[in-house]
Amino acid sequence: MEKDYDVVIIGAGVAGRTLASKVARSGLKTAIVDSREYGGTCPLRGCDPKEVLTDMAHNTDRINRLRGKGVGTETPLMIDWSSLIKFKRTFTEGYPIKIETDLENMGIDTYHGRAHFENQNTIIVGEKKLRGKYIFLATGAKPRKLNIPGEEYMTTSEELMETERLPEKVIFVGGGYVSLEFAHAVRRTGAEVTILQRSERLLRHFDADMVDMLIKASESAGINILINKPVVSVEKDGNGFLVRAEFKSETQSFHADMIVNGAGRIPDIEDLHLEKAGVKIEKGAIVIDKYMRTSNPRIYAGGDCASEGMQLTPVAGLQGKVAATNILNENSAEADYTGIPSAVFTIPVLASVGISVAKDSDKYKVIFRDRSSWYTTRKAGMQFAASKVIIDEVNDRLLGAHILGPNAEEAINIFAAAMRLRLKASDIKKLVFTYPTTCSDIPYML
Repeated sequence: MEKDYDVVIIGAGVAGRTLASKVARSGLKTAIVDSREYGGTCPLRGCDPKEVLTDMAHNTDRINRLRGKGVGTETPLMIDWSSLIKFKRTFTEGYPIKIETDLENMGIDTYHGRAHFENQNTIIVGEKKLRGKYIFLATGAKPRKLNIPGEEYMTTSEELMETERLPEKVIFVGGGYVSLEFAHAVRRTGAEVTILQRSERLLRHFDADMVDMLIKASESAGINILINKPVVSVEKDGNGFLVRAEFKSETQSFHADMIVNGAGRIPDIEDLHLEKAGVKIEKGAIVIDKYMRTSNPRIYAGGDCASEGMQLTPVAGLQGKVAATNILNENSAEADYTGIPSAVFTIPVLASVGISVAKDSDKYKVIFRDRSSWYTTRKAGMQFAASKVIIDEVNDRLLGAHILGPNAEEAINIFAAAMRLRLKASDIKKLVFTYPTTCSDIPYML
């Protein structure tokens, strides 16, 4: 079967669906293809279900922090993982069918299967050929392989979220947000948790000073964090697994019942045959310009498979909108990544926007506050909280903000909005917030 379309989209995640709805409603004949269930990573095996787990960890931990301060439980609470996974599934079951039905109701043709290019304008899906005047690549990302012996014994984050019974000892390989977030959730089940990080830095895309404080909070919660421990092999060992790490000719072995690959995610593009479409790849990602165009001007890309922008759901949505506008209006819109916040949903949460510098930097005005003794931290029963704000004093512009502590994921949006709207740092001080809240702390962070 061969069929012609104005737009063919590969990937039914946030970026693909955002573009699909906009071009289809503008009257373009549109097709969308996905090799998995419709919906993409975020709602099915990423942010949304993960947040159900981490939010329960926060709820459990908060009660435990406040025991003896008004909360009446005599013994510490622990997460019931089996019932939590059942609760998580209520958010994912039925979602793919709903998404696909919504797309079909917009007049979009839906296809299932692993797609690849035949030439510059033709996609092959099984025995079908789809020709597109424009093509949008939104294939997302997949877990990074370590390419080590025994890798097949490791559990992915997606598999972890389907595991109904957790063992007693869990090792997370990698020190990114995937490992940190799940480590905090798993630790609240009572399991013994270890993180093996290959280098000296965890969460390398976040502010180092704030990460150092988060590490202290994590270790205080009983999470064992070991740096300079690049894993070189995994092997079966009785009912568990033996993990070997090697650094500067020194080898160490660690035993656990489950080994989780938290070493990050990479663009899922290896079998697209992009060379047949004239699409350039650099550092494992599809190269795009400010209009979301690839090296083939008729092919656009966005989301986690693209070279520009952070691997975040809001970025994928933004890129889908920009690409759709440019398909409809001949490259009239550019992607603006100013003021896009991110957060690590650990306990406490670490949220960030903009640049990061050392707290003793003399290039910019850096305002670091240890907020451990502040009211909003104490009433939450937390021990660790801080903020760092970075300002260019020449023009009073906010360049970065980093918050660790209760409700950091919400408060960071104030700084993000100020940066995106190009407000001055002094403008934030003019705002009036509800009190007492973490947002009402913001003027004191400046």
